Amino acid sequence: MARTADTGAKHACVAGLLLAAGGGRRLGGRPKALLAHRGGLLVEHAIRQLSEGGCGPVHVVLGAGAAEVRARLGPPAAGRVLVDNPHWERGMGSSLRAGLASLAAVPGVSAAVVALVDQPRVGAAAVARVLAAHRAGASLAAASYGGERGHPVLLGREHWAGVAAASEGDLGARAYLRRHAAAVRLVECSDVAAPDDVDTPDDLALLERRTAGTTGCWGMPRE
Repeated sequence: MARTADTGAKHACVAGLLLAAGGGRRLGGRPKALLAHRGGLLVEHAIRQLSEGGCGPVHVVLGAGAAEVRARLGPPAAGRVLVDNPHWERGMGSSLRAGLASLAAVPGVSAAVVALVDQPRVGAAAVARVLAAHRAGASLAAASYGGERGHPVLLGREHWAGVAAASEGDLGARAYLRRHAAAVRLVECSDVAAPDDVDTPDDLALLERRTAGTTGCWGMPRE
């Protein structure tokens, strides 16, 4: 696993962890991080939403098209760390493990807010709400949509080893969160975000229609 850290990054209490390694198999093999929308790339917007939601630094796990993503993101930026996952084809679990391993080397980070690059309508307002749950004492928290758990998910540092051990295939942290369901603080976010995945060309077209002409976060109202 290769990791490049930007010099001068300031380590805040809660880091962002963006999983952006997906190959976009149902999108004709276009890496999801490189999908264009509203004048930018999904990976750029996702990094910004984590930062605007209060996370820092933001660690971004790359896989499919990693070299091109790096080139498109441009020069290093303070507070951003790019992490290569050479095993990205094994599923989301491998990217989560790579990201947590990268964060484990950063002192002073008490938790990570995990977000997915293919959920562009989950924006800064949802990130801020989940982060606020940690500030209020929760070591496990997640956005919920009509009572259903979704992303972003907050993982306190004390849970990282357990999450990494339980992360297999595309399940990510799901199995670990199920086992610790009583400790997970759900934060309703359906009024400010929508957990719509971009998995197919139809999903991307629907996203364009839903956000056409909007000025808020990906077509969602701002708080």
